[in-house]
Amino acid sequence: MNNPLLNFADLPLFDQITPEHVAPAMDELLADAERALEQVTQTEFAAQWDGMARVLDIATERLSRAWGAVSHLNHVADTPELRAAYNAALPRVTEFWTRLGADERLYAKYKAMPAASLNAEQTQAQRNAVRNFVLGGAELAGAAKERFAALQERQAELSQRFSENALDATDAFAYYASADEVQGVPEDVLHTTLAAAQAAGKPGYKLSLKMPCYLPVMQFAHSSALREKLYRAYVTRASDQADLDARQFDNGALISETLALRREEAQLLGYDNFGEVSLVPKMANSPQEVVSFLRDLAKKARPYAEQDLADMRAFAQSELKLADPQAWDWPYVSEKLKEARYAFSEQEVKQYFPAPKVLAGLFKIVETLFEVSITADTAPIWHPGVSFFRIERAGALVGQFYLDPAARTGKRGGAWMDDVRSRWLRPDNARLQTPVAHLVCNFADGVDGKPALLTHDDVITLFHECGHGLQHLLTQVNERDVSGISGVEWDAVELPSQFMENFCWEWDVLKHMSSHVDSGEPLPRALFDKMLAAKNFQSGLQTLRQVEFSLFDMLLHTEHDPRQDFMPLLSRVRAEVAVLQVPPWNRSVHTFSHIFAGGYAAGYYSYKWAEVLSADAYAAFEETRSADGLPSLETGRKYRQTILESGGSRPAMESFQAFRGREPQLDALLRHQGMA
Repeated sequence: MNNPLLNFADLPLFDQITPEHVAPAMDELLADAERALEQVTQTEFAAQWDGMARVLDIATERLSRAWGAVSHLNHVADTPELRAAYNAALPRVTEFWTRLGADERLYAKYKAMPAASLNAEQTQAQRNAVRNFVLGGAELAGAAKERFAALQERQAELSQRFSENALDATDAFAYYASADEVQGVPEDVLHTTLAAAQAAGKPGYKLSLKMPCYLPVMQFAHSSALREKLYRAYVTRASDQADLDARQFDNGALISETLALRREEAQLLGYDNFGEVSLVPKMANSPQEVVSFLRDLAKKARPYAEQDLADMRAFAQSELKLADPQAWDWPYVSEKLKEARYAFSEQEVKQYFPAPKVLAGLFKIVETLFEVSITADTAPIWHPGVSFFRIERAGALVGQFYLDPAARTGKRGGAWMDDVRSRWLRPDNARLQTPVAHLVCNFADGVDGKPALLTHDDVITLFHECGHGLQHLLTQVNERDVSGISGVEWDAVELPSQFMENFCWEWDVLKHMSSHVDSGEPLPRALFDKMLAAKNFQSGLQTLRQVEFSLFDMLLHTEHDPRQDFMPLLSRVRAEVAVLQVPPWNRSVHTFSHIFAGGYAAGYYSYKWAEVLSADAYAAFEETRSADGLPSLETGRKYRQTILESGGSRPAMESFQAFRGREPQLDALLRHQGMA
């Protein structure tokens, strides 16, 4: 069988991979990795980094790349057949990685490596490896070790089922609205939903819970009853509060079991709770430090949030005749208040951001600031809407990336960056392997033959994911385990992504990446000034919302008893933090994929933690801006060299201090968000 998953000559053959290829590829790659593991753990095999890498890392990297391609397709092109093949292979792949990470013979080899034989990058990678062996159960024995392995396998299964339930519950919903009901909904959304209804052979407008449809309906539909219908469906997805026919997707029991297994895993490793385990490889020192950081931030943001809410209540009553707004009314009230206060709407702004123009502007700032060139490239792809690009410096290839921007059925919601392969000076042939990344978003498609139009929030999302991509692609580290995003502390990994968001508020950047979809005119300066005035609109509320998620996540993994219902804890956190309360039947936790299917367990605080780092890093650009307002190329070079190029080859705090010359400070974040 000529299996595309076993072809490592260059890029993944996404256009050829079928579900039938998964099992035989995993058979072969797992067997190869197994043989490599046995070979390097023999007593006579020298505990030397290069020798072990030539055998074990080559085999495991091939397994990672092939399984990464399957996982990626599972996220962006889900079908019943692919899902079945993925789920059949998942326990075997999980079992191998768990066993590898807990192999005491391999652990002993890493500990025995002579320090003098390692270069600086290898030293950091070896230090991480020893730490990960401990967290992987390598110091456990007998029944405890077996139980630890069983926990890993079951958690992988639960994570996948959580993800599937969230996707299926989202895809299963459809409401066919009448023309009266959709009054106020933007023209492009009406066009898309009308076409969707016609394709389904139904009258009206087919509304879904996908973000390009759900959010504009919540913001613009005049009908409170319609907003309530969508809101209720959205916040009860994958829960016991969903409509009876959708309760098969309930994630409640999966969440409780996951929390119990994480607590048990922590105790097997000698920790009190999973929060402590989660923080071992992160910058934060303890759950208490994180909780204090979050509560301090909430205290600073609360007066601003209370003012935001008071403004909305007054506006709703006086202008919209809404005496008692409900949860489904707030996005509408918020949008109307923003339009009234700043005299513009998101729909007006959207006309100036056709996706191709935005992309060209993004590439221009990256090329200028980081001294590279980005050009279109070709590669096998999984969907016609996917593009592929290459990054070069001085004519030499630096890295390549895929961009998959549009929302569609069978594609997981949200936006993310993932690696395809890492930069690596390969030990088998001494050739430099260049990095490759995926950038995935969920934007609305274009209508009537026009390009896709992005909201300003979409533009920010694109810059955010590009920031992650740049850290992976611009790295100059040659050791795979600490190059790019590998080995970067999880609570520092959002620094480059959130850093890039700042450019979306720079006039000299935005004017080059806007062009009205009909007239071709750039974004008017007057409209930009209104957007800038509105930049921190409700930043108090938004900060408290993130603190609520983060605090709930950390307390869930530290104080909470998994045998108890988790909803009372959420109510307690909301009572402490939120000024905007939600209905008791809200079950947003049941689709909180970040912490139950996305690696952010007891780590969601990372977004706010890294925001402190990114705001302070961006302040360096503000301090060194040229007279004509352009970012300093010298500062850009220093940022690239100290933060992006160093990857995970040293602790994130060292990289930050190399760039800023000091430790991070909270001031810039509060100033950027209008809460200074």
